[in-house]
Amino acid sequence: MSEPVSFYDQVGGMDTFRRLVDAFYRGVATDEVLKPMYPEEDLGPAAERLTLFLAQYWGGPTTYGATRGHPRLRMRHMPFHVDPDARDRWLRHMRAAVDEIALPPAFEAPLWDYLERAAYAMVNTFEARGIGPQQNGRPDTGLPVRAADGSPS
Repeated sequence: MSEPVSFYDQVGGMDTFRRLVDAFYRGVATDEVLKPMYPEEDLGPAAERLTLFLAQYWGGPTTYGATRGHPRLRMRHMPFHVDPDARDRWLRHMRAAVDEIALPPAFEAPLWDYLERAAYAMVNTFEARGIGPQQNGRPDTGLPVRAADGSPS
């Protein structure tokens, strides 16, 4: 009996995931809320990580796990202020990317379902301020962090 063909292979392999992620990051590059979440000026490293993660998740090469370990998505996103606005912007850019690659509906539906659930799972605050890396468990607002007594920490 032959081995089942993975979703990854059925949708066109790495080329499809690269096209998806490239289209997504074209939107992120011009988004005033999302772009500052990426520490590298060049979005290339982030695009490569997302491509490898999605490829592995959908049955492709395990390069992501071999180089970065377990995905731990919530933990990796915790340093960032991911509020509903950031989630919705992420989803808007990802929706445009999914539409651009034009998968058949039988493949688009499970891909979009996963992406939407993942985006909702990454929300880690409902405070609508700041989006950069957090300091001391709080978003970095650019203001000095003060101790409980009001002195700078």
